[in-house]
Amino acid sequence: MRTLALATVSGAALLASGSLTPAARGGLVLRSAVFTPVPKARPVAVDLTPAAYARPASDTGPAGTAPPHPSDDPAPADGPAPADSGEGAVGAAELLAKVAACKPISNGSYRTDESASPSVPVCGMNGAVFWKADLDIDCDGQVTKACNVDTDPWFQGDTAFHTSGDRPLNAEELPYVVVPSRSSLWDFSSSGIKGGGVVAVVHEGKVEYAVVGDTGPAGIIGEASYATAEALGIDPDPKAGGVGSGVTYILFKDSVVSPIESHSAAVAAGQDLAREFLKNN
Repeated sequence: MRTLALATVSGAALLASGSLTPAARGGLVLRSAVFTPVPKARPVAVDLTPAAYARPASDTGPAGTAPPHPSDDPAPADGPAPADSGEGAVGAAELLAKVAACKPISNGSYRTDESASPSVPVCGMNGAVFWKADLDIDCDGQVTKACNVDTDPWFQGDTAFHTSGDRPLNAEELPYVVVPSRSSLWDFSSSGIKGGGVVAVVHEGKVEYAVVGDTGPAGIIGEASYATAEALGIDPDPKAGGVGSGVTYILFKDSVVSPIESHSAAVAAGQDLAREFLKNN
């Protein structure tokens, strides 16, 4: 469980795809207002930036565009998917083999919780940074059935990065990852990590592609949205869910998904970026 209310987060995050709140543009995100639910957006065309190493994608599904979420795909005719599965052809084992060793780029280590000792460095690779930590549940953003002040004692009605309609992200529906606010320990933007950047989250043989969607305390690491946890088979309950260890976060440098709320675009970009990552490391 999170042990620190995320009262403030850094506004220094780049404006890649999700836009920062007005307060963030001035240097600080005040996460206090609670937003009411908004209707689910209709599918829109998606163009990935060249840095995302992906072909133009769309949520509507024509040829040459992003595939639907794997949960929507029928099972293969010859039987169920293998245990080492996830979103795309690059398996969890292949990714984990590349991040077996860490070359620290942070100026020290992060805590996984307020009461824990610093033990998690940010590690550098060609085209990516990564860390291995726990997964605490972030339910912040739009008010939904699963994420609200009643279900989450630490609920905040805003996220550091916003949808294309300038709304907070929907933690119940969108897989996103929380990065530590920039500090002398590590400045994520200096490593080419941006709001809307693509992340491969790996846990127990599964790969879930997500986006950088929020920022958290400067000294704590290891947090992702309700939807990310649920997709990985982790209990997403914001009060008692999450997992204490065994989660690897691989953040691809200079990648941006637009609009940030398109999960299919993140999957399309993630598949290409993961292949590039394996090739270059």
